[in-house]
Amino acid sequence: MAEKKIPLTREQLEALTERFPTPFHIYDETGIRENARRLKVAFAWNPGFKEYFAVKAAPNPYLMKILKSEGFGSDCSSFGELLLSEKVGVVGEDIIFTSNDTPAYEYAKAKELGAIINLDDISHIQYLEDHVGLPELVCCRYNPGPLKAGNAIIGHPEEAKYGFTREQLFEGYRILRDKGIKRFGLHTMVASNELDVTYFLETAQMLFDLVGELTAELGIEFEFVNLGGGIGIPYKPEDEAVDLAALGEGVRKLYEELIIGRGITPLDIRLECGRMITGPYGYLVGRVLHKKHTYKQYVGLDACMANLMRPGMYGAYHHITVAGKENEPSDFVCDVTGSLCENNDKFAIDRAIPQVDVDDLVVIHDAGAHGHSMGFNYNAKLRSAELLLREDGDVIQIRRAETIEDHFATLDLDGLKSFGV
Repeated sequence: MAEKKIPLTREQLEALTERFPTPFHIYDETGIRENARRLKVAFAWNPGFKEYFAVKAAPNPYLMKILKSEGFGSDCSSFGELLLSEKVGVVGEDIIFTSNDTPAYEYAKAKELGAIINLDDISHIQYLEDHVGLPELVCCRYNPGPLKAGNAIIGHPEEAKYGFTREQLFEGYRILRDKGIKRFGLHTMVASNELDVTYFLETAQMLFDLVGELTAELGIEFEFVNLGGGIGIPYKPEDEAVDLAALGEGVRKLYEELIIGRGITPLDIRLECGRMITGPYGYLVGRVLHKKHTYKQYVGLDACMANLMRPGMYGAYHHITVAGKENEPSDFVCDVTGSLCENNDKFAIDRAIPQVDVDDLVVIHDAGAHGHSMGFNYNAKLRSAELLLREDGDVIQIRRAETIEDHFATLDLDGLKSFGV
């Protein structure tokens, strides 16, 4: 079972709120580093192993710099994410650029940085050549369709907008070969927040088999296989975390059998995990503003769906701790809500938590990925600050909270005076 603890006491959190008003996100550097090292150890058998941190999960340069120091690259999907990577010194083939419906200027920036360009569609080969020119190394994203099941978050592969079909993949690599490309990678991403190791081993087998077929039919060699991300985290206390050592060993056995055993040129294993790297080590901290009793009990926070979208968007579970009441019985059943004018602005529905009082601090767990990064400004809500708990116990601000001036900065309010309506 996943034990849900917070790295700071109620007293420490209260002291923090004197410097940084709630709500705020806070990340645990020690937890992130230790987790990053566990992943590297699991795949240490592969000399060229590389993890590209999925920037979209937590696009903060401080977090990215921590992961760079652990040897991670960046998985980018937009111009802004490419720029962030450049700012923290992650460039060249330490970036994989995996995007879809991609404009030419984004391909141009990726090529300028020397990133590995991972194509999403067979038509993008000509588009890339026409607008930017083909790079030395090209990767293609495979969508296995009904050959591989998806899951609730990413959906069924055959209904996903991403990637080449099997037939398109063979034709795409043939086109690239004939255009003079000599360096190749292969990628897929068919699940999100998956906890079953078997799922990832089946994905690895599928790609290793595909490498063998492509190599035999087209006479090309692959430098790497990117197994994608999608490794889940135990959001619920009863969930079990993915056994990274078992995952690494399972992939190793398949690699020995299907790559080395078939005489295929050795290749590097790549991953692009985001959620499992930072997710369990980020927390959304809010304060109870109101308690309401109508047809049911409600606990209203100063945080809302704008700070953490996943529960409202997916019905996703995030564990909730009332700071200082960790050892009290969870005998108060309520909905934990925010203040948006939307009824799905709820962090929890019919959740049993300890008896809670106005002004209590509430900590929402596993908000270190797809938390702050998915924030928005609906209802003119302002996005909260991000803090980092350093290894030495110090806490620093790594992103300030938005101000109302930030929110209005893109509006020409002076021009409104002459607006003749």
